[in-house]
Amino acid sequence: MKELKECVIVEAVRTPVGKSGRAQMKKLGGAFRECSAQDLLVTVLKAIVDKTKEKSPDFDPKEIEDCHVGCLSQYGEQGGNVARIALLLAGLPEEIAGATVNRYCNAGLQAINTCANAIRVGDGDIHIAAGVESMTHYSMGSDMMLGPKKPGTMINSPLWSKLFSKIVPQGVSSEMISDKYGFTREELDKFGMWSHQKATKAMRNEEEYFKRVVPVTYQKKATDENMKPIKDESTGKQIVEDVTVTEDQTVRSVYLDDPEKGWEAISRLNPVFRPLKKGGKTTAGNSSQIVDGAAATLLMSREKADELGLKPMARILSTAVAGGEPVIMLLAPIPAMQKALDRAELTVDDMDVIEPNEAFASPCLAFAKDFGYEFDDPRVNPTGGAIAIGHPIGASGVIYFNEMIHYLKNNNKKYGVQLMCGGFGVGIATVVEGL
Repeated sequence: MKELKECVIVEAVRTPVGKSGRAQMKKLGGAFRECSAQDLLVTVLKAIVDKTKEKSPDFDPKEIEDCHVGCLSQYGEQGGNVARIALLLAGLPEEIAGATVNRYCNAGLQAINTCANAIRVGDGDIHIAAGVESMTHYSMGSDMMLGPKKPGTMINSPLWSKLFSKIVPQGVSSEMISDKYGFTREELDKFGMWSHQKATKAMRNEEEYFKRVVPVTYQKKATDENMKPIKDESTGKQIVEDVTVTEDQTVRSVYLDDPEKGWEAISRLNPVFRPLKKGGKTTAGNSSQIVDGAAATLLMSREKADELGLKPMARILSTAVAGGEPVIMLLAPIPAMQKALDRAELTVDDMDVIEPNEAFASPCLAFAKDFGYEFDDPRVNPTGGAIAIGHPIGASGVIYFNEMIHYLKNNNKKYGVQLMCGGFGVGIATVVEGL
């Protein structure tokens, strides 16, 4: 029987994150409202290969065995196995295969874990794990809608109807968690505000920020202030212009620069999923933002990295998944994290970074309560999380994995754990060691 190989991370990049919003509405439109999901994914695939080539001239992309891409709404430009399509659009070698992964919000981290475990058992020495989601173009659940003959109609069958009749929106689940644990609105808002403060500090550390965030340049049709086409006078054709996005659009610096003003603003927000008079606590200020983005991670066997003279950033120690109760749905990361820690023969006290996905503040507080650390423990999402930066569903697992890896490396820290909740009660976790 072959001995398991060691899997290491040699490069990790992401795009800036853009606010979601329809292309036709300037007020609502985000930075990537006219940028395709394929362009976002192509950007990070090219960047991760180019960055690795710069570090090692002997690196040959043809040796990349596979590329797994997390994506929730596999529809339209995100359909047709967007992993393989983006590889071809990026001009990467045809020898690289490609598969698109859907485990709800867990999808990106599942892509990483799948690649890591393939390397560990000897199925190729080099893999790319990536994630992408354009929530501007494809809203959550759009992949479950029937075709154009019945637009807006969800899949329907007796079995589906029986299951779905019990399911509530995740925001309602977040309210249920607050009820279960007795969290206050003030605690949730403090956590949300804290996420923005950390993300703001991380963005202002430009030297480190731009090591992991790569610019996205794409073409868009030029319009005036009223969203009317700007045409070339000589040809009558609409002008096409290049747009370059370099920074996250979502982080609110007011929470760091003027905490009193920020607290006043976050406190005024109305609950979204349960009325205030009925005890609602979940607001836009303590929930993840709906956004667009992509990220990629390059994984290798330690043997291959050494052969190429590449210094690893971290190594994968363990992975785990778990299912949970599908109505409250957001607590499955608790058993997943416990399994991953046990498999790594470590405890939460050993961790230098704890990276829970901030789908909502309440499950993050629940994780802290169950594992015995404080809500505002400085180890929690030290560069900010999805409340501040955003939650582009299929990409989030890779985005925040990369944030964790870079933080460990930049600060000479040793251990980190990432955990994520997902729809219908799925959880996932990964433990890493910084190198």
